Amino acid sequence: MANISPRKLRDDLYCYSYQQDSSIPLVISVLASLIERNLARNERIAKNCTWALSKNVRTRVFDCHETPDMTIQSYLERIFRYTRAGPSVYVVAYVYIDRFCQLYPEFRISPRNVHRLLITTIMVASKYVEDMNYRNSYFARVGGLTTNEMNKLEMEFLFMMGFKFHVNMSVFESYCCHLEREVSIGGGYEIERTLRCAEEIKSKQIEERSCSQITRVLL
Repeated sequence: MANISPRKLRDDLYCYSYQQDSSIPLVISVLASLIERNLARNERIAKNCTWALSKNVRTRVFDCHETPDMTIQSYLERIFRYTRAGPSVYVVAYVYIDRFCQLYPEFRISPRNVHRLLITTIMVASKYVEDMNYRNSYFARVGGLTTNEMNKLEMEFLFMMGFKFHVNMSVFESYCCHLEREVSIGGGYEIERTLRCAEEIKSKQIEERSCSQITRVLL
């Protein structure tokens, strides 16, 4: 994280562009760092404690037969590159991951489940935040899964979470602050606060569609 300068971080956070040629948002690097540290801690625990392995059959739905040969950073960058999900999607996905771990304390993020957990939470978060989304089949290809696998993961995740996916502004802000501390404790940096921007974009798109419809009627 040391190579992220305050100016570069701040510019990226507040001037993020949703254009096709936009660069990868820094929140991805911050989230990858956080998950990788959690992953390393869980691996150390698993080596010393056999009871640390999840015995809940439902949470094992995220386990894959072969560990993907891709780092978390690379995987998140791939998801962004092909879906162009905005920075707020990754913050909301992080909220969902944290909620899931609280609901199932025996669950541990591991090399076998982290990739499927990420693509599932990001897809669900994208549907919550973004106005327009790709089909599950597209997310499946991006994540290296079959459409049936993606559909099953989504359905299982929805029920395991009890369909509680609302994230209000105060919760969103608190998780942004937590991610900020990953960059520098007390540094005053700010992760993308784009939930409001996303809502503004949605309202503008609705207004533009309404105006377009009115224009067509008048013509």
